[in-house]
Amino acid sequence: MLKQLLYQAVDWIAMVHDKISRLNDQFEGTLSDKQMHFLVIGILGMLLIFLIHPLFRHLSKTNHVMIISWIYVFTLILVITFSIEIGQRLTGTGDMEFADIVSGIGGFICLFAVFALIRGAVIGVLRLIRRRQNSVPKP
Repeated sequence: MLKQLLYQAVDWIAMVHDKISRLNDQFEGTLSDKQMHFLVIGILGMLLIFLIHPLFRHLSKTNHVMIISWIYVFTLILVITFSIEIGQRLTGTGDMEFADIVSGIGGFICLFAVFALIRGAVIGVLRLIRRRQNSVPKP
């Protein structure tokens, strides 16, 4: 499933890139490929800031900082796994395989799920202990 999602994302990005290039050509634009990347990625980055910043503010105010951490680390894992595979391709130190990227991301998701379950159980037990301590009448 993750593999298909990543392939769809790559296909979508390629489609958007082609459409923007065609628009530039249709309107006899003089933007180079680098200038288009500058504008498109700059605009995309700002749109993401306008979407993500309010979400992160809300999550931090509602004590959901772990979700912010997960999103950040997941993003880093994506960058790191793609970088490793691209590096292997450029240096010839290994095979650049999409399956390695999917496997690495899957490993992070799986291990994080285990961590989240253990963390949830510990938090739940601590809350039960606190409730019992608070419900005991004081002499």
